[in-house]
Amino acid sequence: MCVAQFVDVLDVNAVIVALPTIGRDLGFAPEDLQWVVTAYVLFFGGFLLLAGRLADLFGRRRMFLLGLALFAASSLLCGLAWSPLALVVFRAAQGLGAAIVAPAALAIISTTFPEGGERNFAMGVWTAVAASGGAAGLVLGGLLTDALGWEWIFFVNVPVGVAGIALSFALLEADRGEPASRRLDLPGALTVTAGLVLLVYGLTRAEDAGFTSSVTLATMALALSLLAAFLFVERSVSDPLVPLRVFRARDLSGSALVAFANTATTSPVGILAVLYLQEVLAYSPTLAGLLGLPFSLSVVAGSFLGSRLTGTLGARRTMALGLLGICAATLVTAGISAEGGLTYVVAGAALSGLALGCSAVASTTRGTSAVGEGERGLASGLLNSSAQVGTALGIAFLFTIAAARTSALSGAEPTAAALVEGYRLAFFVGAGLAVAGALAALSLVRENRRAGK
Repeated sequence: MCVAQFVDVLDVNAVIVALPTIGRDLGFAPEDLQWVVTAYVLFFGGFLLLAGRLADLFGRRRMFLLGLALFAASSLLCGLAWSPLALVVFRAAQGLGAAIVAPAALAIISTTFPEGGERNFAMGVWTAVAASGGAAGLVLGGLLTDALGWEWIFFVNVPVGVAGIALSFALLEADRGEPASRRLDLPGALTVTAGLVLLVYGLTRAEDAGFTSSVTLATMALALSLLAAFLFVERSVSDPLVPLRVFRARDLSGSALVAFANTATTSPVGILAVLYLQEVLAYSPTLAGLLGLPFSLSVVAGSFLGSRLTGTLGARRTMALGLLGICAATLVTAGISAEGGLTYVVAGAALSGLALGCSAVASTTRGTSAVGEGERGLASGLLNSSAQVGTALGIAFLFTIAAARTSALSGAEPTAAALVEGYRLAFFVGAGLAVAGALAALSLVRENRRAGK
């Protein structure tokens, strides 16, 4: 399970470090470069719910193997991409593979370890491995991009994926039978994915067309209509992708909102910080990647701290404490300037990683405990989907805010000072998102200090 988690996160962070080089080599328009990340997280988030249901119906090990194979194959194709469109398409396929892997893996963990101290520790290890993958991705992303070319940040996933498949046959128990019902809610999966894609696209187009333009408003209206249609479909079909009754479980709903707030703040802030280091301070990809290590290493420490705090303070308080820490870290990062700001970036990253580790462990532990064993795949998919959608929407929203502010100050040729002002405004908005997530945790998640429940 941890091998799969490692390779998923490694790839995301490696791509972030290589974004400027990928943009130059393949000829991406500046406003389209974010789709290298967004295509991945959109398909990851959009199909997680369906993948979680597939894991419950057809076997978790079986779906885990299928997803890992798709992820490895699409990684190879990403490295061979010949145009911006080809890379975005293959990144979407990579995201689909990750979407199949993640809920199956998390469901296996949550059913293998009993609720309480053992599961809290397992979730801490799971989060720590993700942070290790993030650290490796930042370092390898810079080193491979400088030494061999950005293609190798994708090629490196292939042997790791093959190793994960081999370990699965050796270490994971075979699936034990299959439920009688195999009906799948494909209309639900299609409407929610299409709605999310259009929502992110509308936010990204707002940079050029304006938030009040007919193009932006029409796109956003269609996106909201599709998301409303998703809710209607879920009420109508006999086997919904997401039974609406699960949202009546306050612990699961609150944990999902916390997962959304975690990534909607930390992911775009992290990417903008990497862009600041390369585009304003003119650091190399290797150095920018190495400077991302404080964040990833702090997540490792925060994940183990979070597993302990969840058992003592309770998941509710640990989530809120973590998100308030993320808010503080984002405000620290906003201290950057055109002349220099390395200290603010490193300090903000270290604090953000520590806080994210605490909040992520608490939300994952409480969310997966909110449903019965037969719906752990669904709950895992919902939590992962919330996190990935948070990443996609956070990137689209904060990137648009940063670009609009920069454009208003400098026009077509952005100056270093204008870029920094755009980044800082995005950081302030991100801090507000973190506070909103903390309030959601305190208002929705029930207080229970026993065994991290």
